[in-house]
Amino acid sequence: MESGQTVAVYGAYGHTGRFVVAELLERGFVPILSGRDDVKLKALDRPGLEVRPAAVDDPAALDRALAGAAAVINCAGPFATTAAPVIEAALRAGIPYVDVAAEIEANADTFAHFADRARAAGAVVVPAMAFYGGLGDLLASAAMGDWTAADEAHVAYGLSSWHPTEGTRLAGQVSGRRRDGRRVRFTQGRLEYHSDDLPTLRWAFPDPAGPRDVIGEFTMADVVTIPSHLPIPEVRTYMTVEAAGDLASPDTPAPVAADGRGRSGQTFLVDVVVRSGEERRRAVASGRDIYAVTAPLAVEAVGRILTGRTRTVGVASAGAIFDAPDFLRALSAHLTITLEPRETTAP
Repeated sequence: MESGQTVAVYGAYGHTGRFVVAELLERGFVPILSGRDDVKLKALDRPGLEVRPAAVDDPAALDRALAGAAAVINCAGPFATTAAPVIEAALRAGIPYVDVAAEIEANADTFAHFADRARAAGAVVVPAMAFYGGLGDLLASAAMGDWTAADEAHVAYGLSSWHPTEGTRLAGQVSGRRRDGRRVRFTQGRLEYHSDDLPTLRWAFPDPAGPRDVIGEFTMADVVTIPSHLPIPEVRTYMTVEAAGDLASPDTPAPVAADGRGRSGQTFLVDVVVRSGEERRRAVASGRDIYAVTAPLAVEAVGRILTGRTRTVGVASAGAIFDAPDFLRALSAHLTITLEPRETTAP
């Protein structure tokens, strides 16, 4: 249990935000409920918790929302709109900032625009502390072990399905407009935009998933977080064809609660392989509900920042600022983790 410290949750009424609020309460924190919609905030029906609405274009309101908080977790997408104003407010308040952004460009912007300022202020800003971006980075960092560099990192997402939230769809639309309809990949040490067709490949997931068809270069936020601190010039991500099809279809419904914690029936397996020369190392995580598992990732991050269990300051991804194997072990109630120091099967 934590010490009753207050943590502001921006976007507290969103699908992921609700999971974050519940996780904070379970860990003994006191959430401050914030976001852009006063009506939705009040509809959360969390007696005893303070409600502080704030528009992202109102710095004074954001300052009031974060007043007295020990940290802020931003769960409000699209992060292309919310990340910078909430980071600015966190810097003014002198508190750590964590977000759950999956948007590639929004995360790249955070590193580009705030790295120097946050480092100079001794502040902590952790973007993409979520299923996409954060978990893959932790797994890649753990798989690296004593390596200081690698040739490639592969992150394969074995989702049983993907019922996207309204926020996920809106973020995707914003990213699509920013890319002018193009796709993105990380190759030769940089982000590259292209219009190539994406290949379908066969990925040998560990049991019980087994071999599955995946969409190659289905690029996620890991292409920002992993190379932000690991010298790996090629980072590639993959998605099971069923999940990619769900996301692409406008008829796929939003996730529906299937247990008392509000989790859906979706299961996942994240398979990360890093290669250096002829040697490969692997780290695997499995669990349930990509949105729900984001909450313990973000809240564990806040707990570690507030208790000084960090390795650096400034803008930093999960694998850079935390002890990755120890962090993953701390999530044993939510994730099953397997680390294979040496792996000889090619991705």
